[in-house]
Amino acid sequence: MFQDSPIYDRLIAECGDVPAQVRREAERVSRELELVMRPAQSPGYDRPHSPGTGWQRSAMLPGPRTQ
Repeated sequence: MFQDSPIYDRLIAECGDVPAQVRREAERVSRELELVMRPAQSPGYDRPHSPGTGWQRSAMLPGPRTQ
């Protein structure tokens, strides 16, 4: 990406290749998220499939709250 850039080379020498580290970490998180979000495929895997059993966020209308 930054070829023949002494400033960039010096930053990498001092701090490490931060963009490459971030990219690797983002790829790792993406792979883990893919595994978690994938529907259960193996028999006996106990994961709820019916709607409404997972986390849900209820929308609140603007305006004063009534109790």
